[in-house]
Amino acid sequence: MEQTNQPSVQSLDEFERVATRVSIISIIGNIALSLLKLLAGVIAHSGAMISDAVHSASDVFSSIVVIIGIRLSAQESDKEHPYGHERLECIAALLLANILFITGLGIGYNALQTILKGKYETLAIPGIFALITAIISIAAKEAMFQYTKHYAKKLDSGALMADAWHHRSDSLSSIGALIGIAGARLGFPILDSAASLVICLFIAKAAYEIFMDATDKVVDHSCDEATEKALQDCACQIEGVLHVDTMRTRVFGAKIYVDIEISADGSKTLHEAHAIAERVHDSIENNFPKVKHVMVHVNPHTID
Repeated sequence: MEQTNQPSVQSLDEFERVATRVSIISIIGNIALSLLKLLAGVIAHSGAMISDAVHSASDVFSSIVVIIGIRLSAQESDKEHPYGHERLECIAALLLANILFITGLGIGYNALQTILKGKYETLAIPGIFALITAIISIAAKEAMFQYTKHYAKKLDSGALMADAWHHRSDSLSSIGALIGIAGARLGFPILDSAASLVICLFIAKAAYEIFMDATDKVVDHSCDEATEKALQDCACQIEGVLHVDTMRTRVFGAKIYVDIEISADGSKTLHEAHAIAERVHDSIENNFPKVKHVMVHVNPHTID
């Protein structure tokens, strides 16, 4: 018996609607922050704040990538893609990770050049405007992180979660900028460039984690042991199931595919065996929302 747990058109529309709304809010927030940081960096003579502005500007593009990825992954299964389009969201996350990493490298390269040049006494001292902007950025980006993370968990969206951690990396980089600017104002101007270098490391770390998570979802692998045991226990509780012979699971994007062989009384009719398999399928489908596809095979029970 083979059935596919397809999400309804309404649930797909709801997923796309909520995810798009969250991403649009991220885009508006990042545009406002990047303009504010750029203005503060130029007026207050802070390289760290300008680097942070570039980071926030990259968030705008990454959120657009997330919207595109989510819209594509939310498409219903078709003849060419019978298992759906969930992995397109993983591809969006991979693209986002590369954008993030390249952005970090650019910021780190510029900061390192400034540090290696020496002549620190000629460096400009950042103004108070840059300090205030850094504090505003930390609060705003942390709020955007919590907001996006909440909906990423609710929708079980890898791309949205990647965008959430992009906000957190920006918040952490703003903390680095705040320390660098404060240190520069206390008489250590090189700390402003050092802060840009720290921001680069935060960005690279976030890019690496997003890349590895998306790669893990693209490559087929089984569920964790706890989930597999729960699936087996669920099948065993169905009346007529005498034993779970074998079970294979496969994670496809954010969804789970299950192939399970159960044993039933060999004297059962085909209709009775089919009914048992159907109950197993429905029970797994109802108790495990992440399971999209279940195939149940019934074997005649034998006593060893």
